[in-house]
Amino acid sequence: MRRRTLLLTMGASALLPACSPEKKAAAPAPSSLIPIRFATDWRAQAEHGGFYEALATGEYKKRGLNVSIIQGGPAVNVPQLLAAGAVDMGMGSNSFIVMNLAQEQAPVKAVAAFMQKDPQVLIAHPDQNLTRLADLKGRPILLSDAAVTTFWPWLKAKYGFTDDQVRKYTHNNATFLADPRAVQEGYLTSEPYTLQKEGRLKPKVFLLADAGYPGYAAMALATDTLIETRPAAVQAFVDASAAGWRSYLNGDAKPADALILKDNPDMTQDVLDQARAKMRDAGLIDGGEAKTDGIGVMTDQGWADAFEVATTEGLYPKTMDYKRGYTLQFVGPGK
Repeated sequence: MRRRTLLLTMGASALLPACSPEKKAAAPAPSSLIPIRFATDWRAQAEHGGFYEALATGEYKKRGLNVSIIQGGPAVNVPQLLAAGAVDMGMGSNSFIVMNLAQEQAPVKAVAAFMQKDPQVLIAHPDQNLTRLADLKGRPILLSDAAVTTFWPWLKAKYGFTDDQVRKYTHNNATFLADPRAVQEGYLTSEPYTLQKEGRLKPKVFLLADAGYPGYAAMALATDTLIETRPAAVQAFVDASAAGWRSYLNGDAKPADALILKDNPDMTQDVLDQARAKMRDAGLIDGGEAKTDGIGVMTDQGWADAFEVATTEGLYPKTMDYKRGYTLQFVGPGK
């Protein structure tokens, strides 16, 4: 199971038992440091590497913050935790989460986007004469419930895919491996590699963002209260996280990897290494506008593009004030 399948209707209380180990392990902070409880959207992995790097190398501390990373999991709903005040900041997996927050008028906003591309992919078997996304029309596609309400409408509108192609994705690779015509959803940094290990095949991978699918990922979310009362702390978190991501991608990733492997014993170094390489090669973190405007940047145009895709298929009313779901005051040139 992956974080992108989690729905906003899940209860916030489900995370609390999973939080206690991380909280107990955290060392007491000097009173001069501002405590920030930061919830991730899944169990520790390379896709969280910049945050762990900033923690491990002291980027947060030197900016006056005592950050505790609270590891996510299958029962985690970060937006509800934020709205309930259980954490101060957290990760938003994709742009739809932020637009849902805007629709619900929740007191939470995206303050930075640490992935300029959504790493969502469709995966197919090799040797199937498939060269582009359009070639997947008519094939069975394994999708989660969340996928059916997010990127699936975009695929239908752009390529003429039909609902009779949809098959239930059970977060198990066996169904895909058993059917050479099957297509499966995944993350660029995860499922293609695990499929190659489990099935001993090199799948064909189609990154939706490269075909025009808009949207940010790995966003930092903050409560309106924190933004209003401690904007300097939010800015410090964004700046430190950006520094952590630069180091994790292009410097020594060992400090972050050590913390990730400690928090998530099921993770392995080979998975971390290949995910880090893919994030770097695909420009997920420092590509696009981040090249010139800095890691973590978001723009009004980027959000407008994502909102247009969503409203075209009727996922949100065209009159919705989607801008209430984010703020640009902490990112961009000069920030």
